[in-house]
Amino acid sequence: MLTAPRMHAFDGPSNDYHLLPVTEKQLRYARAIAQRSALEIPVEAQRDRRVLSAWISAHRPASESPFDRYPSGKQVAFAERIARAKRRTVPPECFHDKAAMSAWIDRNR
Repeated sequence: MLTAPRMHAFDGPSNDYHLLPVTEKQLRYARAIAQRSALEIPVEAQRDRRVLSAWISAHRPASESPFDRYPSGKQVAFAERIARAKRRTVPPECFHDKAAMSAWIDRNR
């Protein structure tokens, strides 16, 4: 006989055990964006790190840095781990273009 799965107190959507609190640095940055753009930070975003991160991504000013196209440090480290494991080298052009680095990673996983 099949029975319904047992529900725990943390299974429902109304509990907030899964919410990560926002960091002070994150909140300061969001406030700076809000002040420059004359926006309000939603209450939910002020309580949940993931929601605030999404709000920041949607509202932060687009920067025009020449380094915007460069891969992140984590992306480079991941590519280098793959290269070591497969005894290959990461092409030099990948270190100057995050899209090329991503494509190389996808081809070599």
